[in-house]
Amino acid sequence: MDKPTPASAAENLPLSGLTVIDCGQVVSGPTIAMILGDFGAEVIKVENPEGGDQGRYFGRNKNGVPLTWKQLSRNKKTITLSLSKPAGQKLFCDLIEKTQADILIESFRAGTFERWNLGYERLRELSPGLTMIRVSGFGQTGPYKDRPGFGTLAEAMSGFAHVTGQADGPPTLPSFPLADTTAALYATVGALLCLYQRDAKKSGRGQCIDVGLVESLYTMLSGHAVAYDQLGIPGKRTGNRTSGSAPRNTYQTSDGRWIAIAGSTQAITERLFREMDRAELITDPRFDTNQHRLANVDALDEIVGAWVGALPRDVCIARLVKAEVAVAPVSDFKDLAEDPQMVARKVLATIDDPELGTLRMPDVLPRLSETPGRIRHAGLPMAVHNEEIYRERLGLSADAFDQLKADGII
Repeated sequence: MDKPTPASAAENLPLSGLTVIDCGQVVSGPTIAMILGDFGAEVIKVENPEGGDQGRYFGRNKNGVPLTWKQLSRNKKTITLSLSKPAGQKLFCDLIEKTQADILIESFRAGTFERWNLGYERLRELSPGLTMIRVSGFGQTGPYKDRPGFGTLAEAMSGFAHVTGQADGPPTLPSFPLADTTAALYATVGALLCLYQRDAKKSGRGQCIDVGLVESLYTMLSGHAVAYDQLGIPGKRTGNRTSGSAPRNTYQTSDGRWIAIAGSTQAITERLFREMDRAELITDPRFDTNQHRLANVDALDEIVGAWVGALPRDVCIARLVKAEVAVAPVSDFKDLAEDPQMVARKVLATIDDPELGTLRMPDVLPRLSETPGRIRHAGLPMAVHNEEIYRERLGLSADAFDQLKADGII
């Protein structure tokens, strides 16, 4: 397969000129590389010749083409390389040195790169400005570091599942890779900070970033750790409610659909009460302040739910929007693909793809006013860029290239 886009497609993007070696697996590591690639970095995706990244088998496929992979591996060049074999390790070092790689991403179990003689100190000797991002379930240190770690375990252990779900129901895991994505966002911020220290502050040196899935999601669970520290509250499941404000819930409308209402401020709640024709609730001692509403949330939700339940969804939303109450439909992905706000914001980008023809996927975030990121191509099959990287960039002869392929190294 030919290269899908010329290198010039990334020239004017903010991270153009950077080289990222993506040895991440499944979701967290590849997400970091995706974000960096969206903003112009050259991302070289390294996969095991025997089966490739397991992310290729994650989620649904169409005619054998992995759909999640199309987004997760967009804007990346794909090569194969066996890092567990000495010849592969030597070739990997050549790749780091000859590209003068800026960022290396790995998401293997802690210590794996050291067992392969690919520790950070060795690699930084080859490329002094190299920043190495290490993503694992539990981090590179501590008594759990040698355990296999996946997002599911982090979502359970971080406290997320404990506080998610109905009060009388079981702990609830998310149906999407929440911990992986959260860790990836923290790691991406870390990578940009290291680049700033190296380049803007002229240290000239890269750094090593240690990111654990558990602690990343734990940190995102706003306020729970402090509430336990100061009040001894270990957290509990509250369904769609929150300990921060009330009313805050999902409510079913008369046509069997659902909306969400957030009375996050006193003014919004008072506007809701007036639109419900229940202005007397504003001075009701049970509901006159947020703390009183939280203390009487069952009664409050019964009143709000009864009013919502008497109206069709679209009528209810229209009335509350006009009254400047914070309300939104509970949308499915068909709704989102057709939603006028999403369409106007061009949230979905349409991509030409050699395997699927065309496909739509979420466009690049965040949106930069002058140098916005760009999807130059969707994720590609394995080893598409082996010839380019090994022959053109590393200077391997045709015979050497063929022998490495025959030996299962690439």
